[in-house]
Amino acid sequence: MDGQKYFLIQYKCNKFAAEKSQASLDQEINKLTIAVNTRLLMPGKLDGIGWFTYETLKRITLAHPEVHFLFLFDRKFSKEVVFGDNVTPVILRPPTRHPVLWYIWFEWRVNAFLKKHKPDLFLSTDGFLPLKIRIPCVNVIHDINFEHRPGDLPWLVRKYYRYFFPRFARIANRIVTVSEYSRRDLINQYDLSEEKVDLAYNGANELFHPISEEVAEQVRSNYTGGSPYFVFVGSLHPRKNITNLLKAFQLFKDENEGNYKLVLVGEKFFLTRSMEEQLERMENKQDVIFTGRLSPEQLNDVLGAAWAMTFVPYFEGFGIPIVEAMKCDIPVIASKVTSLPEIAGNAAIFVSPESPGSIRDGMSRIVKEEGLRQELIQLGRIRRVEFSWDHTAHNLWNAVQQVLEADA
Repeated sequence: MDGQKYFLIQYKCNKFAAEKSQASLDQEINKLTIAVNTRLLMPGKLDGIGWFTYETLKRITLAHPEVHFLFLFDRKFSKEVVFGDNVTPVILRPPTRHPVLWYIWFEWRVNAFLKKHKPDLFLSTDGFLPLKIRIPCVNVIHDINFEHRPGDLPWLVRKYYRYFFPRFARIANRIVTVSEYSRRDLINQYDLSEEKVDLAYNGANELFHPISEEVAEQVRSNYTGGSPYFVFVGSLHPRKNITNLLKAFQLFKDENEGNYKLVLVGEKFFLTRSMEEQLERMENKQDVIFTGRLSPEQLNDVLGAAWAMTFVPYFEGFGIPIVEAMKCDIPVIASKVTSLPEIAGNAAIFVSPESPGSIRDGMSRIVKEEGLRQELIQLGRIRRVEFSWDHTAHNLWNAVQQVLEADA
């Protein structure tokens, strides 16, 4: 490690950052310093990668007050994500809203910052790195769905991913990923060594818990007029397979009694025309409810009041909603592909995402087979203990330590 280091961060972009005193900066001079890509750390807009970033960094920064963390944002940030006095927030504009700005931010802004301030390590939790980085780095690549399903993404986005991510993988000192499926996929697709890629399963928010029947009845009254419902949670884009889920729900409605609804929780992303066209063709489209993005507290209630989760994407690196459902004591119907059998274990009904009939059959089973729903809930209670953000943070920090020790 470098012995003496002195640097002073200029805080012209943000008043909160400017409030840090010269005395507190002086205390950071001789500390081990880690710069972190935190551009997706936006409370209220967190998705799977955002939650990974939030939950792991909160734990790591609090557990290691002896380390100075530089959080690199691309826009105004929330004080909520500056987890301690050992965290210095830095804004590097412009906001990274599309591939051209991704390139500018990482290759020019981040790279220039790292060259100037020379932290001991760079940690990226979303897979992106500056290609010209000259310090040790740990990169979290959650999955490489774009290598297998490029058509799910806009043209420029998929071109960017498929060109840069193999390079990001090669230049990283270590890679962390969130399932054994993704680990093997990275190793095989990018010809990486076994030793370079570490596993750190995702967790689920600690607030998720079962709700009482009284609360569940009120939630159903608010969202579905009191009717039982299946629930999906995730961004509404092609990889999540919403079109086939809608087809399956119509087939289920055609063959089953009971006024079941389908509740879709999440924001529309891109390339959603197929989903919208399928919805318009449905005879029972009035039984499909879109909630948009929900707060974790709202999501807990919507999950806890559901009859079952229907999570049937074509490709998934982990599938956090499965664990959230298990924590809320609702059964899961899941795709039998990619990482989902690994994550759900024996606590789900597995279906083919390519077949609306297969998805329908899973929905029908959970309604008709006596005792199946309660059996899956019990198995989910056992399975869910395997996944904890404490474990995730521990494994991510282990990867960081290995790189620091190798560079010492």
